[in-house]
Amino acid sequence: MNRILKTTVIAAAVMSVAGVAQARDQIRIVGSSTVYPFASYVTEEFGATTGNPTPVIESTGSGGGLRLFCNGVGEGTPDITNASRRMKVAEFERCEENGVTDITEAKIGSDGIVLGQSSSNDDVDFTLEQIFLAVAAQVPVDGELVDNPYTNWSDIDSALPDREISIYGPPTTSGTRDAFEELVMESASSEMEIYGEEGYTDIRSDGIYIDAGENDNLIVQRLSEDTGAFGIFGYSFLEENTDTISAATIDGVEPEADAISSGDYPIARSLWFYVKNQHAEEVPPMYEYVDMFMSEMMIGSDGYLKDIGLIALPEGEREEWRQAVADRTTMTADVLK
Repeated sequence: MNRILKTTVIAAAVMSVAGVAQARDQIRIVGSSTVYPFASYVTEEFGATTGNPTPVIESTGSGGGLRLFCNGVGEGTPDITNASRRMKVAEFERCEENGVTDITEAKIGSDGIVLGQSSSNDDVDFTLEQIFLAVAAQVPVDGELVDNPYTNWSDIDSALPDREISIYGPPTTSGTRDAFEELVMESASSEMEIYGEEGYTDIRSDGIYIDAGENDNLIVQRLSEDTGAFGIFGYSFLEENTDTISAATIDGVEPEADAISSGDYPIARSLWFYVKNQHAEEVPPMYEYVDMFMSEMMIGSDGYLKDIGLIALPEGEREEWRQAVADRTTMTADVLK
């Protein structure tokens, strides 16, 4: 009886391993909606030119993707996750706790966060402080913090349009939301004594800021219907919709590739993906895909991804990241601090 039981257990284990290997025959990718168009292009090229299955890719948001990625190793967990902001220390520590201990980090390029509107409207120039005052949960009035009373842009500054404040933006699981909170909310509020040096990032929940989900394309579509509203999304989505969408300038700077790459545009950020090296044996094509993504053909200054909005890193930095990925460098928490 014991022999039969042991045989059954071993057979089940073999079937389980076979199932994992079969599942991993096709690369599974999750993560950022901003990186999604770039990664989708690479997956299609990979499937068309290498003879390997086209990877399965899901747009889950940066936070959602990293949560899935860090759930563990093996069946049911993704091989790669895309992110429109760098992994956080807490996320790295959660990965380690769940046995994901060999990760390679890849920086693929730059992107700007756009405050877009229907191109039927007049051009608008915002300061970071004005955007902050439009979306913050509490703002200073007569020296005290109060629930945000502003309903029109002209309430904040008479030079701004006399339009209701309505902003479609990403949810809390989005890397775009994280970057917006850091680059706009924290940056603007840390200059105001009432908030202190660390700043303030709470976004109002009274209907002025509308959580529009992870898909930036849906935000763009809503602006075509709700022409008085603004939307927060990545630069690549502006590039793809210049016939219907225009972007506000920020501190007088337009969201253009050169300004984003140089850092002159105030709301610029980096784009990333993370590779679970512990899946390499189960997913033989994984590194071939990763190397294709990091190639000059894709992320170079004249690469394919430039045509759909990716802003290339300087040549030296590209080479450094390409080499780190080629070496399958294992990241540590120190690089995130």
